[in-house]
Amino acid sequence: MIAYLEGKLIEKDVSQAILDVHGVGYQVRISVQTFWQINQIEGPLKLHTHLHITEDSHTLFGFFTFEEKSIFLQLISVNGIGPGTALMVLSSISPAELYQAITREDVRQLQSIKGIGGKTAQRMILELKDKLKKVAAPEPTDAKFESTLKNNKNKEEALAALLVLGIPKAAAEKTIDQILKRDGSDVSTEDLIKTALKSGF
Repeated sequence: MIAYLEGKLIEKDVSQAILDVHGVGYQVRISVQTFWQINQIEGPLKLHTHLHITEDSHTLFGFFTFEEKSIFLQLISVNGIGPGTALMVLSSISPAELYQAITREDVRQLQSIKGIGGKTAQRMILELKDKLKKVAAPEPTDAKFESTLKNNKNKEEALAALLVLGIPKAAAEKTIDQILKRDGSDVSTEDLIKTALKSGF
């Protein structure tokens, strides 16, 4: 098992990163939150990783923090939640917010995540609540990650992220425009993505 990778970040987008480790390029799937965190890093990068093996593929998933990786592993242990859905969850809310939603049995907040219905939300609470209460809660994010690009650039990046996550372009554009109209043009790219993912499409 590959517990982590540390090397030079060669390429990244909102769904994956390519890390050069001693001349070997590792393609790693990442969440939107990890994308914004590695976007701030200069120099060597360390990602906590999980190797997911199926009959058809071997896929590496990477996380900027060990807490995010731990929550990911808890999520995929729930019946009916695969790694793709788990990554969608972690792209929608932070590990700390997810911890609170599960331990407080907040079905409504869990259902606000794309791909999570009522039954899945209840199953997440049933299977994870006691497990999560036995571990320390993840540290909340003290400040939102800032994008250096504003207005139209934020819209373009948010749209690209939603398209990578499988959202139809027309629906994604309409939702982003509604958010910008309602909340103003200073909304960060990260908030655009998170709010759009909670809209349900």
